[in-house]
Amino acid sequence: MCGIAGIVSHQNVNQDLYDVLTVLQHRGQDAAGIVTCENGRLHLRKDNGLARDVFTSEQMVKLKGHMGIAHARYPTAGCSSSSEAQPFYVNSPFGLTLAHNGNLTNTEQLKKELFIEDQRHLNTNSDSEVLLNIFAHELQQLGKLELNKDDIFKAVQGVHRRCKGAYAVVIMIPNIGILGFRDPYGIRPIIFGQRQSEQGTEFMIASESVALDVLGFELTRDIAPGEAVFIEK
Repeated sequence: MCGIAGIVSHQNVNQDLYDVLTVLQHRGQDAAGIVTCENGRLHLRKDNGLARDVFTSEQMVKLKGHMGIAHARYPTAGCSSSSEAQPFYVNSPFGLTLAHNGNLTNTEQLKKELFIEDQRHLNTNSDSEVLLNIFAHELQQLGKLELNKDDIFKAVQGVHRRCKGAYAVVIMIPNIGILGFRDPYGIRPIIFGQRQSEQGTEFMIASESVALDVLGFELTRDIAPGEAVFIEK
């Protein structure tokens, strides 16, 4: 069980994501991480420990950007090394970052496919990094420099086809938006909601409604089993 969240806002999301991690801390106390996007540049901070210990005021200031994702880790696969703290990052394509709650049951098969067929390198034993690279490969196979929502949903279909097990996921694509999706059986929870600000509507995807409540977001609904929700920047 892990805590995940993603926010697309009209203001810096660093404090909001930190506040979300504190109320999702019961979902994972092993590690915490936040990544934000500012003008296409990613700012990442993650490490072992509780959110209050991982993020200092100095580090929080560096997490600039109007969209970002966060993760509170409870280790169920891999090990407890800080290298397996999330969000995970992969450079190609587009500089994707991912936060995942769940477990894949065909990880070893996927690792072989990624190495032999997809020619992608893994740095950890985490099934979350496997899932990220599967999504990245499916997106790269489209061969596009500019993505639309149909391209993103097609890549999610590729994940559903290849990945077996439980997964609730948020993925950030720099300068494009944040994606949330759920395995076809809906084993892990994931919801989304919105709030109104002076600048307009802001959106959030999270593991559970307490994360929405603490920031004044109104619950829209659960993301359905097998469904994907994309929030454009």
